[in-house]
Amino acid sequence: MTSLITLLMILVSVGFFTLLERKVLGYIHNRKGPNKVGYFGIFQPFSDGIKLFLKEQVYPSNSNFFMYFICPIFSLVQSLFIWALFPFYVNCLNFNFGLLFFLCCSSISVYSLIICGWSSNSIYSLLGCIRSVSQAISYEVSLALILLGYFLLCDNYSLLHFSNTQMMCWFIFFSLPMFFCWLSCCLAETNRTPFDFSEGESELVSGFNIEYGSGGFAFLFIAEYSSIIFMSFLTCLIFLGGNFYSFSFFLKLIFICFFFVWIRCTLPRYRYDKLMYMAWKCYLPLSLNYIMLFILMKFLIFYHFFLLS
Repeated sequence: MTSLITLLMILVSVGFFTLLERKVLGYIHNRKGPNKVGYFGIFQPFSDGIKLFLKEQVYPSNSNFFMYFICPIFSLVQSLFIWALFPFYVNCLNFNFGLLFFLCCSSISVYSLIICGWSSNSIYSLLGCIRSVSQAISYEVSLALILLGYFLLCDNYSLLHFSNTQMMCWFIFFSLPMFFCWLSCCLAETNRTPFDFSEGESELVSGFNIEYGSGGFAFLFIAEYSSIIFMSFLTCLIFLGGNFYSFSFFLKLIFICFFFVWIRCTLPRYRYDKLMYMAWKCYLPLSLNYIMLFILMKFLIFYHFFLLS
């Protein structure tokens, strides 16, 4: 029952996150956002969802029919399945190796992009999926190493322990550069501006999802925004206290979601060679150095503890 309620809340939050994004985009562009459907446009996400799912389903005649239809559903299931990591004390799954589960599930997401690009049998979608593969492989390395460093500090692979470890000091205060590296890696992993190369409208029209409309596009859309909200949740859990039972935790979560939108409004698309340079020449050495620093910190803590005892 708890899992079903969580699933429904995720789907509702995705709808209202799109409303937040369109409102923020409107205010930053000095124009009005959605304001016609309901009070202040509050029913606009539901209106968009009904419109998308009631539209006629069309498909390219030369596409790989079965894979073309099954891929958006696979992408949605993968993005919702990763929410099983949401840390509950009771009535839900408790992962003792949450890090490994997250790495396994997040690495699967790239397959949905590959299948979408290949099954559509379009040159634009194929180029978009090739870009997304190289981008995901590059940034998953840094993402995994950053996570590994903080799990080493917690001395446990479960997400439940971040709250206890950060009771005296948040991790963001002594590793601010890693926080910004983590944020940019999250942007790259979720294909958001300025790293949205798999959906480059200026050169690929719409990228990997160019042949999708109606329900298929809606599934891909929900999957992307569900991943954004989960990465925002993980950011708050690791860097901003991790006390997921407090109301302030969810205020911080909303701020990180707003940050994703803010970046989209502010920054232009990055250059692709600079994206790869940043992943392999900047973030990878920095994350490795921080892992060595965290190991040294653990060693000094244990040495001090045994010396005093």
